Amino acid sequence: MTPEAWSRARNVLAVRLDGMGDLLMSTPALRALKESVPHRRLSLLVSPAGAAVARQLPFVDDVIVFRAPWMKHPEDADAATRTEALVRDLRARRFEAAVVLTVFSQSPLPAALVLLLAAVPLRAGYCRENPYTLLTHWLPERDLDVHRGVRHEVQRQLDLAAALGARASDTRLQFPVDAAARSRVIERLREAGVRAGTRLLVVHPGATAASRRYPLEALRAAMARLAAEDGWSIVVAGGPEDVASAASLCAAPVTAISLAGLLDIGELAALLQLASVVVSNNSVAAHLAAAVGTPVVDLYALTNPQHTPWSVPNRVLNHDVDCRYCFKSVCPQGHHRCLADVAPAEVVDAVRDLAAGAQSAAPAVAIAGARVTMAA
Repeated sequence: MTPEAWSRARNVLAVRLDGMGDLLMSTPALRALKESVPHRRLSLLVSPAGAAVARQLPFVDDVIVFRAPWMKHPEDADAATRTEALVRDLRARRFEAAVVLTVFSQSPLPAALVLLLAAVPLRAGYCRENPYTLLTHWLPERDLDVHRGVRHEVQRQLDLAAALGARASDTRLQFPVDAAARSRVIERLREAGVRAGTRLLVVHPGATAASRRYPLEALRAAMARLAAEDGWSIVVAGGPEDVASAASLCAAPVTAISLAGLLDIGELAALLQLASVVVSNNSVAAHLAAAVGTPVVDLYALTNPQHTPWSVPNRVLNHDVDCRYCFKSVCPQGHHRCLADVAPAEVVDAVRDLAAGAQSAAPAVAIAGARVTMAA
């Protein structure tokens, strides 16, 4: 099968069934798939978590939500019934082509089988083993050994799109910031007493895996120095699961505001865009900051190598360890040294470095009398 067959496909499905960050890193490739063929309709099959991002993307025509039993989810007694219903739904939509987007450690074959049963004629994806007729367009897996180097996740998906004839004119991540969401966040900051004349630093302490969370005490120490010595206005963000961590970070003597658990994904994007710098673990916040153009200090645990911030100024902080690239959600060695050995002073220096580079170019936005530096 050649890319020319894809150029005739107008009703296309993209499958990305993992997390929000993974979907954000796929936006350049997805945009290329949409824009490469005039009048193409692009639908996304995504996880419940990914749906929050997918529904905001302007180049997506439809979103189908599915909790795939072959992905990391709680045990589901109804998985077979739900999968059968998905096959019927996809068949009724008469997709002409579908592409399965995976990280290199995932298999596309379960999704490819669903697409075959749904009678989707063109099916593309990376695969380590020979998929035979499950994939009509098979790209042999190149990213086989993390210790010898693998592509960034963004580049991986761009290469897949290019193999299907869809070359990206813009390789940046994308997430639109809604004006209403931005106004709501500005009002929250004003009500919280954001000081006039200060720059805004957003700290996001969360991550889905414990192995990817920087120690809170070290983060508090860095925040205390940045507030006291540099005069930053600091806002701690996160989901409902981060409320307790955020409260700990905002406790005296640190002067900071917590919005953890109070913002939806659109409002979080607006907050990150208003910031001069974002400090985050390797989580959706780092990729969302990149998507809205804000410099990122990424406290990047060495669990896997291919998800660093893309196309924005950044500083990636970690401590090299022999057990790098373990792919574990909990540190198997128990020492957590790849993050725990990053000193708070390194975080402070990284924030200062990025702020100095962005200061001359960053415009300011008024927050009811306050002036908060906003990344371009």
